[in-house]
Amino acid sequence: MNYIQTEIDGLWIIEPRVFYDDRGYFMEAFMETEFQEKVGPVHFIQDNESKSSFGVLRGLHYQKGEHSQAKLVRVIKGRVLDVAVDMRHSSSTFGKYVSVELSEENKRQFFIPRGFAHGFLVLSDEAIFTYKVDNAYAPQSEASVLYSDETIGIQWPISPEQMLLSEKDKKAVTFKDAVYFE
Repeated sequence: MNYIQTEIDGLWIIEPRVFYDDRGYFMEAFMETEFQEKVGPVHFIQDNESKSSFGVLRGLHYQKGEHSQAKLVRVIKGRVLDVAVDMRHSSSTFGKYVSVELSEENKRQFFIPRGFAHGFLVLSDEAIFTYKVDNAYAPQSEASVLYSDETIGIQWPISPEQMLLSEKDKKAVTFKDAVYFE
């Protein structure tokens, strides 16, 4: 696999080696020893999957405190714009974000460590999104930052009128009112 460090420390794009032939393809999606050598020690405990249609925006989500989560995300079907926002108050990139297109074609993965808000926007008719997490979901610790917050300034590739959001995501707090990581 090819590990690409982004401009924000801790965020990694991972490109697997894909072997194609007349039957289809084969790839290793995750190898713990290699991941830990390149990225660092992370112990994933759960895999999650979601299916969404065009324009669905899920995020920007994170869990606070001891319930924070690192995530390794990828798309099995379709195409999304995946975004991670640095919520680490002491970081030199605090409030900055990285976005990456993940698709069934490019097979890229995106590693988001603890201390980041995360979200994705579906760009294809449908997308199946899967991710590993290193900590259990704790509803009492969940938090969201407004996807359209001007302080962050995420450049979404479709108009807000085309987006489908949950009520929770529509009512998320602004970045300045969010809970940060130290």
